Amino acid sequence: MESQVRGGTRWKRFAVVMVPSVAATAAIGVALAQGALAASFSVSGQSFKVTAKELNGTGFSQYGAVDPGTTLSGEKTAHAVAVSAFKSARIEKMCQSVVTPNVPFLGDITLKLTAGDSRDEDKQVHAKNLYIDVEELDADAEFKDINIGVAAGSMKDGPGPGMKGGKEQANPNGFGQEAGSVKLTGVEQTAWATTAGTFKLSGLHMSLHKGKGAGIECY
Repeated sequence: MESQVRGGTRWKRFAVVMVPSVAATAAIGVALAQGALAASFSVSGQSFKVTAKELNGTGFSQYGAVDPGTTLSGEKTAHAVAVSAFKSARIEKMCQSVVTPNVPFLGDITLKLTAGDSRDEDKQVHAKNLYIDVEELDADAEFKDINIGVAAGSMKDGPGPGMKGGKEQANPNGFGQEAGSVKLTGVEQTAWATTAGTFKLSGLHMSLHKGKGAGIECY
């Protein structure tokens, strides 16, 4: 079975594509308030942008979750995310950027990382047991052997790595989807967290830039 998102059809907001997952976060919030779900680690007050020319993943699963955290001023907050998980992933021409606003005497400062800028697969970015907590994504996508509407907690028996486990804030009875493989091209995404068992970045380059926006950040 193969599912494609091509041409002019774009994922303008990943959470919108995963409507049942995001809608489920309201129920998750109630469970958290009642102490039914354990607290996860606290994410920072800065989301980050990631682009990739191409991402090829095997063993894919996805489900809704809530990332608790704080704002840069220290106030408690939370973010609804779609967690995309891969048993293995290969990424060509990856860029990651994060903006630290209002640095004294300097203004906005952007930290940018690039890696894997090569057509040689051995010199691209490689990750195993990769989890990305995504808030927004634009890409063209192609899935193979996809199952939609799987209970998130049962995906541990499927092709993907399943849920993170531990103190994750996610409902194991909630909506999930899984696929044998996925190919994403022209990736632009905003995320709050990335977790991986291994993460190999060939040709890694890090740089700091004054300012933010197009031409400074990854997009």
